[in-house]
Amino acid sequence: MAPEPLLVVVLGPTASGKTALSLALAKRFHGEIVNCDSVAMYREFEIGTAKPNPAERARVPHHLLDFVEPDSSMTAGEYAREARQVLKEIDARQALPIVVGGTGLYLRALLEGLFPGPQRSDEVRQRLREAGRKGGNYLHRVLTRLDREAAARIHPNDTPKLIRAIEVCLASRQQMTEMWKQGRDPLQGFRILRIGLNPDREALYERINTRAARMFESGLVEETRRLLEEYGAAAAPLSSLGYKQAVQLLRGEIDAATALQAAQQAHRNYAKRQMTWFRREPDVTWLAGFGDDPAIRQAAVDLVQKSPGVRAQGP
Repeated sequence: MAPEPLLVVVLGPTASGKTALSLALAKRFHGEIVNCDSVAMYREFEIGTAKPNPAERARVPHHLLDFVEPDSSMTAGEYAREARQVLKEIDARQALPIVVGGTGLYLRALLEGLFPGPQRSDEVRQRLREAGRKGGNYLHRVLTRLDREAAARIHPNDTPKLIRAIEVCLASRQQMTEMWKQGRDPLQGFRILRIGLNPDREALYERINTRAARMFESGLVEETRRLLEEYGAAAAPLSSLGYKQAVQLLRGEIDAATALQAAQQAHRNYAKRQMTWFRREPDVTWLAGFGDDPAIRQAAVDLVQKSPGVRAQGP
């Protein structure tokens, strides 16, 4: 029997060179890139997301970028349904799907499926958001009372995940950890090759600091001002890294130097959390370097080349 078609997943922390590596693999193996970054899915959010630029997008097909309206939302489950359909379409074209991004929950939803939790309630979520403004890690303390194990897995500052966990506990009258143990719906029909980028920590932090500074220099504050004026609080990505600090600057809460330093620190902290998450991913082949390093690219090419299920290859 012929092996199942190959699906390549490129994962790693922010600024580790995932885009560069995915482009190299896509050109080499007739690939198409599927975004798995939860903020890059939104239209009009450009500078602060480090999306592939127009020239990079023109080199190979890209999917699930700029397909969510700024004032709308996209859950991990909704993303998984969209992405699985895209994977089927790429496979039908005999191309190599390459999933790229740093949002661990969305990647897990795509590859492993999510537990069958209750539907979202906008009313409950709004009440929880208002309660969360009390500060002092209020939502985390609430979740600890409802489900101590779930609270231990979620960072006290990760408001969206805290709200969802509390919502699940309230709506289902079960602990979220009990629902996690129920059956999932893993992705079928592909042989998955996970390639992880793990560059030197200090070198990564230098890149993160440089990238954040470049975002501010390239007009992040101006982009944020326009989005804030047009969409206000309805644009959820305005609370994401970089945009959050730009909003604080525009509101006069901090000065420009503090905004940049806070954005750099937030991105460094995020990189730590990403690596903690991705180290729990099964069967990852870790490459100790950046995705734009020729040696790392060649190592990744060799991994794909040796994998059963790989099809067409470029020059």
